[in-house]
Amino acid sequence: MLKFVGYDIVFQEIPDETTLAINLSLCPNRCKGCHSPYLREDRGEELTVEALDKMISEYVGEVTCICFMGGDNAPRGVAQLARHIHEHFSGRFLTGWYSGKPDFPKDFDSEAFDFVKIGPYVPENGPLNKPTTNQRLYRISHDGSEPQDITERFWRK
Repeated sequence: MLKFVGYDIVFQEIPDETTLAINLSLCPNRCKGCHSPYLREDRGEELTVEALDKMISEYVGEVTCICFMGGDNAPRGVAQLARHIHEHFSGRFLTGWYSGKPDFPKDFDSEAFDFVKIGPYVPENGPLNKPTTNQRLYRISHDGSEPQDITERFWRK
């Protein structure tokens, strides 16, 4: 089950997009130095299709991307919701997923997403905006080609 603990419009998580970031709880990763340790807990409301549609409907015309922040406890559930966004909103939004896992999940549904961040937060390596980071942001192409690593976009000033 996916649960959300708030959402907000953000500008830095996905390059060149105004993003509705949905914070998901029940994170299994336990990254040292995590900036949102409360997301490890079992808290928030269930993220149903109905709740997602209501949330997105509030921001039509204001955001260009919907990004799930977490959800590693239920990767298939995250992919199902991302697919729903593409289908129900007729491609009006890009979709993203911030995963703390080191690799794409087994049976990864690449058609569901336009962007995926993978990698746990490692304090010694820094976040995405540091060239030393272990985390990667990928642009997912829907033409069958390999995901494109666009992490360096965060390093430009």
